[in-house]
Amino acid sequence: MSTTSKASQRITALLDDNSFVEIGGLVTARATDFNMKPDETPSDGCITGYGVIAGKPVYVYSQDASVMNGTVGEMHARKIVNLYELAMKTGTPVIGLIDSAGMRLQEASDALNAFGAIYFKQTLASGVVPQITAVLGSCGGGLALFPALTDFAFMEEKGAKLFVNAPNALDGNVITKCDSASAKFQAEECGIVDAEADEAAVLEKIRRLIAFLPANNGEGSDIVECTDDLNRVDPELAGCVGDTAIALSILADDNDFLEVKAGYAKDMTVGFMRLDGVTVGAVANRSEICDEEGKVAEKMDAVLSPEGCEKAADFINFCDAFEIPVLTLTNVKGYKATVESEKAMAKAAAKLTGALAGATVPKVNVIIGQALGTAGIVMNSKSLGADITMAWPDARIGTMDGRLAAKIMYDGQGADVIEEKAAEYEAMQLSANSAARRGYVDQIVEPADTRKYVIGAFEMLFSKSECRPAKKHGTV
Repeated sequence: MSTTSKASQRITALLDDNSFVEIGGLVTARATDFNMKPDETPSDGCITGYGVIAGKPVYVYSQDASVMNGTVGEMHARKIVNLYELAMKTGTPVIGLIDSAGMRLQEASDALNAFGAIYFKQTLASGVVPQITAVLGSCGGGLALFPALTDFAFMEEKGAKLFVNAPNALDGNVITKCDSASAKFQAEECGIVDAEADEAAVLEKIRRLIAFLPANNGEGSDIVECTDDLNRVDPELAGCVGDTAIALSILADDNDFLEVKAGYAKDMTVGFMRLDGVTVGAVANRSEICDEEGKVAEKMDAVLSPEGCEKAADFINFCDAFEIPVLTLTNVKGYKATVESEKAMAKAAAKLTGALAGATVPKVNVIIGQALGTAGIVMNSKSLGADITMAWPDARIGTMDGRLAAKIMYDGQGADVIEEKAAEYEAMQLSANSAARRGYVDQIVEPADTRKYVIGAFEMLFSKSECRPAKKHGTV
């Protein structure tokens, strides 16, 4: 491997020191059309091999933009396909570092077939081994499917470009008006990119993510030694109903919560944490975003949005595929109500419902605020298959707000009657105690004690095994 190319330097920065072993270093292009000479494509523009991250084996490919602009041709693709075949045989994650001008036009149909071969292997590997992509340069056209087909994607924040159609090719748009190829757009508007940062930070984020993940779908949730107090009491949790990213950080071992897709669908928080050393996937409704000083910087309604549902569903499907337990924190009162959201709301909520109902990993739900209407059902309710459901003492669980229910049931009666019946409805139908009496809540826990109860629940569920009807796959 050349130690001078940017592609090789990226591999060195990503992996543990002196751990990389190159595969196929002598491969070069076979095509000679349009005056292309095979001896001018060292490694055919893609360095492939294996190494370790914090002691964990990984396969990695890094596109070399100094060789024919990193374009993908027959042999370039064959090297990536070979890497995927090895990864699936050995049960090892695949990391791709993208920096390419796209398809190698000189190779025409051979290059086109090469893209299809990579798509096919990525699809076969989905749910078998974790796949991670970092877009560090250009990633356009059909190449944009590479990160979209992987489980996690990161992007260099300034110079990297990710697009199917270039911004100037979009009707009514120019790059100065809306740079749809930028990391910011892909992270905040499209939801493809999990995080944007400078190149060094991107590679470090990948290293941190790998630390949470199992190597494959047969290994089970990653486990490390826990040095944190399992019975830790956290009084500050009670004030984190709005910003659940903070709540999850407080609950996690050593307060280490790795949020993914933080810039997209901010009303839903998803990410990884450890509880008693075991990796857990966390999903939570979010109605506030606090700044570094703890002050509320942004407020949102406590509702499900189409984007939030899809973000959570995709994350839950990943966790279920890799046997990672799921924790949900619920605080939701309904669905987002706009004309635009209505176009996708039912389908997106159904997708989240299908993901949670279909997941057979241990599932624990903590109702920290509201769980009203069918939106509360969708968020990992007991009826949807949650193994253990907890609630904080002041949680509200039921069909709708008490005042609204009273207005409907006692329409036309005086304000005093409405007030009286609203209070009665709140006590009888919306309290955590009333839900617990009906078996919809298993435990009522104080906010400060949540960590120890959640850890206890997952420890009890560690050996969970659940059979489902035989079928090829669902269609939700």
